Amino acid sequence: MRGTGWRAPLPISITYFIMDARSLVRHFLAAIAYRAQKAMRDAPAAYWTYDAGNRSRTPAALLRHMTSVLGYTRTFAEGGAYPIDPDPLPSPMAEQERFHAMLESVAALLDAEGRLGSLTAPQLLQGPLADVMTHVGQLALLRRLSGSPIPPENFIFAEVDARNLSPSQPAPARPDEEWRERQ
Repeated sequence: MRGTGWRAPLPISITYFIMDARSLVRHFLAAIAYRAQKAMRDAPAAYWTYDAGNRSRTPAALLRHMTSVLGYTRTFAEGGAYPIDPDPLPSPMAEQERFHAMLESVAALLDAEGRLGSLTAPQLLQGPLADVMTHVGQLALLRRLSGSPIPPENFIFAEVDARNLSPSQPAPARPDEEWRERQ
C-alpha cells in the first residue's frame, strides 16, 4: 500500500543556520587544513613518492599543486603571479608547512579585505577551494593505495576551528572504531 511507510515527525520549531560569506569561507579553509592534516598525519616516508601510475601526481607533487592553487587565488587580491609548479622543498614536513602558511596567507587577505580581490565567496568555494579540497581527498585515497590507509571518522563532529589553519590539527573527535581498510 502506497504512502503508509514510516515518516519522521516534523520538528516543532525550525531554526535556520545563517553564516556570513566570509565566515563560511574561513571555516572551509579550516576544514581543508583539518582534512589535509588527517590525510598526511604519520604518513610513512614512501607515501610521499608513491606513484599510482597513469601520469598521476605523487602525494608530494599533489601537495605542491595545492599550494600553487592557493597561491594563484592570492594573486586576485595581491596581483602578480604564483608558479604553477613551485620548486620542491627538501622534506614532506617543509611542504606541509608551506601549504599551511599559504592557507593562512589566503585567510589573512580574506580577513583584511572581506574578499579576495574580484572573487566572491561563491567563486572561491566553487573554484580554487573546491579544487584544493578535491586534492585533499586524493591525498587520502593515495594513502590507501600506497598501503597506509587512514582511519575513517564522522566529520560532522570534527573539531574544525576557523582560527586554526596550521599543521597542528586535533585528533579525530569521533573516529570509527571498526574499519575494514585497517586489515
